[in-house]
Amino acid sequence: MFFNLNRTVANPKQWIKRKRRSPLFFLSISLISLLFLFFFLTHTPITNYSIFSASSKAENTALSQKYPHCEARFHGEKFLWYAPHSGFSNQLSEFKNAILMASILNRTLIVPPILDHHAVALGSCPKFRVQSPKEIRVSVWDHIVELLRSRRYVSMADIIDISSLLSSSLVRAVDFRVFVSLWCGLNLDLVCSNGLNVPSSLVADSLKQCGSLLSGIDGNIDRCLFAVDEDCRTTVWTYQNGVDGTLDSFQPDEQLKKKKKFSYVRRRRDVYKALGPGSGAESATVLAFGSLFTSPYKGSELYIDIQKAPGDPRIESLINKIEFLPFVPEIINSGKQFAAQTIKAPFLCAQLRLLDGQFKNHWKATFLSLRQKLELLRQAGSRPIHIFVMTDLPRGNWTGNYLGDLARDSANFKLYFLSEEDLLVMNMAKKLALARRGLRFESVPGSLDAVAKVEKHCSPDILPDVLLYMEETVCSCASLGFVGTAGSTIAQSIEVMRKFGLCSSPTQTAF
Repeated sequence: MFFNLNRTVANPKQWIKRKRRSPLFFLSISLISLLFLFFFLTHTPITNYSIFSASSKAENTALSQKYPHCEARFHGEKFLWYAPHSGFSNQLSEFKNAILMASILNRTLIVPPILDHHAVALGSCPKFRVQSPKEIRVSVWDHIVELLRSRRYVSMADIIDISSLLSSSLVRAVDFRVFVSLWCGLNLDLVCSNGLNVPSSLVADSLKQCGSLLSGIDGNIDRCLFAVDEDCRTTVWTYQNGVDGTLDSFQPDEQLKKKKKFSYVRRRRDVYKALGPGSGAESATVLAFGSLFTSPYKGSELYIDIQKAPGDPRIESLINKIEFLPFVPEIINSGKQFAAQTIKAPFLCAQLRLLDGQFKNHWKATFLSLRQKLELLRQAGSRPIHIFVMTDLPRGNWTGNYLGDLARDSANFKLYFLSEEDLLVMNMAKKLALARRGLRFESVPGSLDAVAKVEKHCSPDILPDVLLYMEETVCSCASLGFVGTAGSTIAQSIEVMRKFGLCSSPTQTAF
């Protein structure tokens, strides 16, 4: 039967008036259709593989067009990125964990900047109320862009000295700015130089595309990015302890499950087995974590429980080394100088955190520890007692509390402080800005040109806030002892510095 496909119908009613077809007509059509289908099925190789490969090819083509820089392989180099957050001490703790994870997985660590205090918050792991890895990566990206545009960017490696780790080949590292400029093809000179005559929409689009990719908004991209979605609600990362996949000892209690209407199960997983060779993450150029913060809680670690690696001497050595990562020489030397040339006597350090978070409700306990320590020193006959005070309570608010009492009793106590306006602090900040240590260890192919652009267009216009680092260094030199606020991560950092004898070590040579 033939149909004239070029035929036109002058009057549609002709179709209505036409005589109905007999049932044999429809039967013949059905038989012809069945015969055609049989021929197609027996002569055309249809498999699930061909269907999915076509779909995957189309998807990969679309992603390649959207992210052409994913084809850049850095000659096989692979990287680890994570999302720091909270205050400096927490960010330093995460940095140590990132160094460890990057070394275990044989990846180059992308060194982030130091974020503003609590510019990005994680939430509460014990309460199973945290930002998801994707959410926190997006928040960190947005804040880093703000640091670049306001010319306040300071790398973690500008403050923390990792030169010994790099020289021992335990760690490979690249500055975040250098990495994104190479991987995303991001023109940081356009981002940092507001005066250039470039449409803001062009810069915004480039930033959005790079941020979306690095944050994992579009999900995982084969051989380009693998975004880790596990966080402290579901996972405790381990290494070589033989408990891969088992339940962790800390689980949400039934009351919390009912109250929050969720059902999380925390498992202990070996990071090398899950994300190393043979895993789905292995081929990706970038492995992107969310938070890497952990702390002990109810007999377990909240996210990372890698305390030793007896079967891997290289990682065992690294675990020992990262327990204490010193400040760069510019900071250490300035802190020692203040202790030797300004205080000029044995002194006590009092780190009093009084305004932030939980600490604002524990003034009595914080002051009690200091009072007891000073009473012991008075009984020993030391007068006046020299005290270096490190506190977040402005001196104008000392009236009516124990700090005000100490300040008035000049016969028995001599107090010392540092402020951002002090000449020694300002000079040290200038030295740090000029040293640019975070850009001195680039070994990624093509990085030299990127480093030059960063130095030319993205150097900070505002001196870095270095008061905290210098105060911690001075406290490490307190020969009469140290009184810290219970539960403060700053106090914990100072205790580690004192344990490793930072102040007693020889003065370091700066660049």
